[in-house]
Amino acid sequence: MEHLQTKAILLNQEFATKKEAIEATGQALLECGYIQPEYIATMHERDQLTSTFIGNMVAIPHGTDGSQQFINQSGLVVLQAPAGVSFDGNPVKLLIGIAGVDGQHLALLSKIAIVCSELTNVEAMVKATSPAEIIALFEGVEENV
Repeated sequence: MEHLQTKAILLNQEFATKKEAIEATGQALLECGYIQPEYIATMHERDQLTSTFIGNMVAIPHGTDGSQQFINQSGLVVLQAPAGVSFDGNPVKLLIGIAGVDGQHLALLSKIAIVCSELTNVEAMVKATSPAEIIALFEGVEENV
């Protein structure tokens, strides 16, 4: 997956709160150069509008519709949180932060949804011991689409 790099995968993260988890996801996007700092605030706004929890222990923190000016380039980050963090009572063990320009976020969301619709894929990513294992799961889906 061209938008998922080894440096964008953080293993064994721990978060006390949903807010902390969203902040860390935004920081990862920022450190990869995908976004400007202002985008992180829109990620918090988005989750307040509607939860970014999508089921199967996965949340997809991302910005609001008006946040495109804060995106430098499309990309995603994956934060593994094996101990879990509560998203409004729902356990989340995998956070996938996205930033997409020119509608690319829809294609990214589609790929994420395909991978994460299978609980076995999510469980494999939560147990992964290297970024390569997570990238392989996403690439395997691309080959089958």
